[in-house]
Amino acid sequence: MFDFCADPALLDTFPWMACYLTTGKQMMFYESFLVVIALLAVTAPIALAVGFGGALARRSAIAPLRWFGIGYTSIVRGVPDIAFFLFVPLALDQGLEYVRHKVKCPDWDMPIRQGNDFVVCAAAKLPQSSAPAMVHDLYAIALAIAAYAFVFGAFAAFVLSGAMNAVPRAQLETAEAYGLSRRQITWRILVPQMWVYALPGLSNLWMVLIKATPLLFLLGITDIVYWARELGGMKTSAYAYAHGDWRLWYFLALLVFYLGMTKLSEIAFERLSQRLSRGQATLAGMSQAKS
Repeated sequence: MFDFCADPALLDTFPWMACYLTTGKQMMFYESFLVVIALLAVTAPIALAVGFGGALARRSAIAPLRWFGIGYTSIVRGVPDIAFFLFVPLALDQGLEYVRHKVKCPDWDMPIRQGNDFVVCAAAKLPQSSAPAMVHDLYAIALAIAAYAFVFGAFAAFVLSGAMNAVPRAQLETAEAYGLSRRQITWRILVPQMWVYALPGLSNLWMVLIKATPLLFLLGITDIVYWARELGGMKTSAYAYAHGDWRLWYFLALLVFYLGMTKLSEIAFERLSQRLSRGQATLAGMSQAKS
């Protein structure tokens, strides 16, 4: 990046470090932090929406829908997360390619399943081999978001379902006595009040989601853990910027990053909890009223 970086071997300590920290690979390391933040920003609302739908399904008066909601949350909570992180992207990728294969190659006469191989025509491949590298990266990230949303949506559904059950039953019965329909009771009484009960569980779920981002490497995404291990490893004189084993310092940077993320999250959830507790018949709400 700097003009004096032409020959790193001739540089003193500080200019050498300035050049080292601005190499192309270092920039990709910095970008991986933005990828993690973007993943959290996109995945959290999607997982919350999936969880909200799952919670409503668990309370549905329609038996098949209720069974689906209970089954979805129970299965995901009972199976290790890593299994779904590996299964969901694979199943989604092959499912999309299968549909494209049927549409784009109707005359294909060979079996799609050939032993352990999943073979579709070239036109059905996702993404296309001729697509730019960015398209391949975005596709992998989209599959990762789907996997995270599927797993954490089930946990969010369980949390929100419990929060709905925590809303005083007397309020729902009073609304029913006033002639409100089940739909009106849900959206006017139940949903507005459940968030204060759901917030502690959702805050814990958010923390778990932050800690789960290093699993991105399982999905073939070069995340911050990959780059910390790659850049921090010992580099011999064959490299322009030779150094010893610096993995300790790189992983220490990850430690600071994740601790900073969790601390900011704690502050944000604390303020949100105070806001949602205003006027509520909870311990926090009563404390605010007295003060």
